[in-house]
Amino acid sequence: MGHAGDTGDAGDAVMTRVPVLEIGGTHVTAALVDVAAGLPVAGSVVRGPVRADASAPEILDAFAEAARHIAAPDGACWGIAMPGPFDYAAGIGAFRGIGKFESLHGVDVGAELRERLPRPRAVSFLNDADAFAVGEHRSGAAAGRNRAVCVTLGTGVGSSFLHGGRPVTDGPTVPPEGRAHRITVDGLPLEDVVSRRAIRARYAEAAGLDHRAEVPDVGAIAALARGGDAGAVATIRGCFTTLGRALAPWCAAFRADVMVVGGSMAASWDLIGPALRAGLADGADGVDAAEGANGVGPIAGGAGGAGGAGAVVAAMGLREARRPDDAPLIGAARWALWQAEGHRTPW
Repeated sequence: MGHAGDTGDAGDAVMTRVPVLEIGGTHVTAALVDVAAGLPVAGSVVRGPVRADASAPEILDAFAEAARHIAAPDGACWGIAMPGPFDYAAGIGAFRGIGKFESLHGVDVGAELRERLPRPRAVSFLNDADAFAVGEHRSGAAAGRNRAVCVTLGTGVGSSFLHGGRPVTDGPTVPPEGRAHRITVDGLPLEDVVSRRAIRARYAEAAGLDHRAEVPDVGAIAALARGGDAGAVATIRGCFTTLGRALAPWCAAFRADVMVVGGSMAASWDLIGPALRAGLADGADGVDAAEGANGVGPIAGGAGGAGGAGAVVAAMGLREARRPDDAPLIGAARWALWQAEGHRTPW
């Protein structure tokens, strides 16, 4: 199978620079990624605005406008990091009732981009959380780890469970589709407890703010916590301890050797990290206690091996993302290359 590339004949050259797009709720980022170095090419990263409530042609044109600003070779295989819900294999939007990209619901985004991008050979889509995780595994905080749980904390909670650098989306050791937002905790969907809206609502209640008051955003709540505001401290600690409790059983079942956390909330790692670690320990102890009471274990349904949940989670590294901005771009490029090579490229 021939490979598109940035030098020589596009049908025969090895693809060394992969053009990518990373789609966010309010932005699109385009870049060329040097797949040998595992980094974006210096000076190639372009970021542009996107209106998530715009018409389908306007949104697609915004994606293409960013792409036009990078020196993508003709016949290249493009990688696209795209938020869900989305049919990644078919390239079709499934955005319904989520408040963003509604006009792309049912649209063949792959076909539309093939018409708008500069003579692409192929377009491959990857979930944005998976792209972040694959990028952190290639060049960031998950590098060299066999089993990694990568979490993104932004508007909501994104996740990816990697085995050997590849996303795992089914089986008994991961949540449905490998997505943390599908987890429930204390009888509630996870994002009713840990998300931008949930954190702000919890702080408003803790601070006694009425419905007319302007509620600070998460970054401001974190700043208040650093200043000793009791309501802010309780909010950050409570939300992220709960996140740890919710994730612990899955980290244990997956036998993760590292958890990597990115997203905008990770800017408050000094506060989030300790609370998350405490919640992970509590959650793992709860798994061990439940399995002991039921006469099963260690880690029912897990991946095998010695030690209960507490031992697995205690040994698991907990790290802030090393390349929070670049990782989705790097991951999208690796995915596109893997797809272009017919799954023959060494991962």
